[in-house]
Amino acid sequence: MHAISGAAKPEATGTLQDSRRWPGMSWLVQPRLVNDPFSDPGLYLDFRYGRRAILFDLGDVSPLSSRELLRVSHVFVSHTHVDHIAGFDRLLRLCLHRPSPLTLIGPPGFVEQVEHRIRSFTWNLLDENSVDFRLCAMDYDGSRLTRAAEFHAREAFRRRDIAPPVFSDGIAWTEDEFRIEAVALDHGIPSLAFALREVLQVNVWRGVLAEMNLTPGPWLNEAKRAVRLGLPDDHTLGVPDGGSIPLGDLKHRALRVAPGQVVAYVTDAAPHAENRAKILRLADKADQLFIEAVFLECDRPLALASLHLTAWEAGALAREAGVRHVTPFHHSARYLSEPDVLRDELYESFGSADRRAISA
Repeated sequence: MHAISGAAKPEATGTLQDSRRWPGMSWLVQPRLVNDPFSDPGLYLDFRYGRRAILFDLGDVSPLSSRELLRVSHVFVSHTHVDHIAGFDRLLRLCLHRPSPLTLIGPPGFVEQVEHRIRSFTWNLLDENSVDFRLCAMDYDGSRLTRAAEFHAREAFRRRDIAPPVFSDGIAWTEDEFRIEAVALDHGIPSLAFALREVLQVNVWRGVLAEMNLTPGPWLNEAKRAVRLGLPDDHTLGVPDGGSIPLGDLKHRALRVAPGQVVAYVTDAAPHAENRAKILRLADKADQLFIEAVFLECDRPLALASLHLTAWEAGALAREAGVRHVTPFHHSARYLSEPDVLRDELYESFGSADRRAISA
């Protein structure tokens, strides 16, 4: 019998259809796995309305184009096993000649590991005339950022220790539109799991905007930002004709506001109760959960020995967390001859009435 240790079997929840709880609303990011589920873990989160992307994990990134990688502003690394960090060299090489910084956040000891990797290269052609590319590395201990260092191209990437940003406990990064929550799971070493939580979804009724004789443009991004920041209704916004409009007029007529998108990413976690509790908190009511499904439940001794989740356990966690869409990845190569068995077991455990709620 399939079972999750110490867990009651919850009712199935969610389908692909109801993962879009507000028809017509558009998500902040479009997440997709970098590789097929038998290859290196990694999630690419592409911002729909900005020239920007975020990565969860940095394994083999060869499927991503140079243009896609140059959009990456932040990388959140679960841990530094080679299949989670092997793409560092390519990303660094591409970013060397861009002016915008790159921030990498990983588990305790990550700053030193990044420094050692950078020092393994020769930088004699970099000087004060080089593009001022800056790489920032930070340690996250499962609760907060504890250490940070910068490496500047114009200084041949000499380490410069800096104070890390101070966020609330459980937050690895925060901006106006979203925050990145993170927990440290046990994988014999700390392995970080992440969740992007959009503050609010703010979308525009284009028809109403036209009725108000307002033209779409960059000014709407400022309007959305004002809503997310909770600015008062009498806050004024500049509009294209040179005039202004109170935020409240726009918000109550032409804007639709709803709870934000949640994308969770869980990998390399031992199948025990403490990890399970952390995963459930992180992934609670997520719109999309990407979760490792390494072994079949019948091979649970292998999962226990290697500190990984089974497909059955991954599906049960997704169901109990109330997620709306679940995507398994990080499959063991032992199942390559029958590539659908892990996905099928996760589906059975998740118990959804609509098979399209599971993504390959």
